[in-house]
Amino acid sequence: MPGSFHSSPAAEAPYETERALSPLSRKVASALSATSDAGPRSLSLLEIPEALRDWAKRELSRPLTDAAVLITLLERPEGPSILLTRRAEHLRAHAAQVSFPGGRCDAADGNCRITALREAEEEVGLDPAQVRVIGFLYDYPTLTGFRITPVVGHVADPPATWRPAPDEVAEVFELPLETALDPGAYRRKTLARGGIELPFFELEHLGHRIWGATAGLLHMLAMKVQHHGH
Repeated sequence: MPGSFHSSPAAEAPYETERALSPLSRKVASALSATSDAGPRSLSLLEIPEALRDWAKRELSRPLTDAAVLITLLERPEGPSILLTRRAEHLRAHAAQVSFPGGRCDAADGNCRITALREAEEEVGLDPAQVRVIGFLYDYPTLTGFRITPVVGHVADPPATWRPAPDEVAEVFELPLETALDPGAYRRKTLARGGIELPFFELEHLGHRIWGATAGLLHMLAMKVQHHGH
């Protein structure tokens, strides 16, 4: 049942290593400071034009499968970046597409925050102890039947290399946070679905095409930070 893994653990202590946040990462943390993974959680329809929202709500009225992704801010000497992966070519779903580490929420996880951290460790070798969760975005529904909880984490001292799981990940790369937070970096395109033209966002980085839910979540983050600053 959607939302069944969205309970929030006890409140965490304030970030004791606040100085580890670069100015740009601090802007993200500030924009997300009031967010929580406590249910019930709102669904984002940010990309759906007003004229199509009734149609979208009907499409999304069926039960959705809980999933979670980890949007990881990595502090690098050249500036903060966001961790992304390119999925393995042999996967049945979304093969070779760019994504965040993540997957469906298992009952054993207890909540989707834990799911996101577990998946990141399994997919790229990121130690959960290195990740400080700094906030959440609205749940993101997909027309493939998933309800994605975006967990935003910060890593003050990221590893120099990653350990991608060969059965899931073809490549690990990083997108500059400055680019991700620039609304002008995104192009709006459309996809035909059931005779209806659905809009989606797309951006490119070093030959990688980032689109669909991944670009949608990045754009949502950019809008959250932009609106927080006004």
